[in-house]
Amino acid sequence: MIETILHPRITENKDWATVLFVLSFAIIAITRSIFENRFGDFANLIFSNKYTKVYRDSSHLKSGFTVALFLVQIISLAFFIQIALSYFGPVSKTDWLLYIQIFTFLIFFVLAKYLIEKIIATSFNIEEFMEQFNLQKVTYRTYIGLIILPFNIILFYNDTISRNIPLLIIGIILVTNIITYFISIKNYQNLIIGKLFYFILYLCALEIAPYYFMYYWFTKGSA
Repeated sequence: MIETILHPRITENKDWATVLFVLSFAIIAITRSIFENRFGDFANLIFSNKYTKVYRDSSHLKSGFTVALFLVQIISLAFFIQIALSYFGPVSKTDWLLYIQIFTFLIFFVLAKYLIEKIIATSFNIEEFMEQFNLQKVTYRTYIGLIILPFNIILFYNDTISRNIPLLIIGIILVTNIITYFISIKNYQNLIIGKLFYFILYLCALEIAPYYFMYYWFTKGSA
């Protein structure tokens, strides 16, 4: 008599990711319907600087349009970080608890950084400039977050993609961020020259150092 041994089939739960992907596209669709003209200008950001010229006032930083797409950006970036870690570290891209940790960390990181910037900007009397500068950075980073959202879906549901693809996307994100910094500096060069010392202090303390420590944390955490 042949003894049959049954092994439990282990299935990965991806329903939570599907819900978040659908939620992200729902937010995009609702935002587009409410802010139709603005969304059109935003979608053409890669081809035209009309959006950054029209919506450069600091009051737009806290508008419903910016907040809604910022949420999509955080969802998208959290997915990409987890997927990248799954390619290069001993973590699972379907681990929803890890996703919550990454999502929470990103929210905390962004809000803490923004509050510190507000304190420094108020102390140095450059609050208006920093609000405008932050708005421009948020605009371009939100655009990047929306662009990589479809790639996140492909990478999440496909297990046969080469690890070179996430590396390529990381490279494109880094290059794009550097370019957007130069664009922002060029757009506000007159204000920067007048506050050059404070801008250099801001750049070193709040732009370079936090990302270095975040990189160190992720690399050590996945080692």
